Amino acid sequence: MRKISFDRHRFPPELIIHAVWLYTRFTLSYRDVEDLLAERGLDVSDQTVRRWFLIFGAQVSTNLRTNRPAPSDHWYLDEMVIVIRGKRHWLCRAVDNEGTVLDVLVQSRRNTKAARKLMRSLLKKQEIIPTLIVNGKLRSYHAVFREMRITAQHVDNKRVSNRAENFHQPVRRRERKMQRFKSPGSAQRFLNVHATTYNHFNHQRHLVNRNLFKKLRADAFADWKVATTAVSIFGLDTTSRLHQLNVTMPRTAFSIFECPSNI
Repeated sequence: MRKISFDRHRFPPELIIHAVWLYTRFTLSYRDVEDLLAERGLDVSDQTVRRWFLIFGAQVSTNLRTNRPAPSDHWYLDEMVIVIRGKRHWLCRAVDNEGTVLDVLVQSRRNTKAARKLMRSLLKKQEIIPTLIVNGKLRSYHAVFREMRITAQHVDNKRVSNRAENFHQPVRRRERKMQRFKSPGSAQRFLNVHATTYNHFNHQRHLVNRNLFKKLRADAFADWKVATTAVSIFGLDTTSRLHQLNVTMPRTAFSIFECPSNI
């Protein structure tokens, strides 16, 4: 796990990471995050929040994936249409039977080539062999499975693949909030980070009791803190030379804090 350097950034790492967390964890726009920070007495523009996400979102996502648990060997595949600058694209998604998003790919076609790319990415990233693969009515997967010699049980049934379809809903909400994605590249970058954050904080709270959920959530925040550990160019922990900024404190309490201007 690589530590993240926040050097040459004026604001404390705690604030930057909190803004990134707000944007990726909840259905918020950059301006929504700006308003939430402003309510706490912090003057940060929406474009600054955007730059923080582009710079640090992928780094945090990579660190979170380092210690993720092994996924299930039951995979569910599905595709949905997204419109980018008036052109139809396909969002191909794979989830396991525990609700973990395994992979997300934005592709211009829904054909054998797209199915092959998704399966190659899945097998490379997950490093396990599935025993069951369920997809909708896309027949291209049959040819891909024969070509790649995948011997897993294959169920080709649209109703059975509802598990994957249900996980399109968070993406649809974000798409509406963002007034659609602006390019395939930006959509892919956002969805990669969004999927990792979703997996990290998705505890299936409707299936567990309150005490277990609180423990899982506390563990998730502890792992998030480790994944966002900051270092300086001198090899020291950056947080040791910054104010211990609590971004959840009431606005009136911020009068005693000043963000250092030379960080």
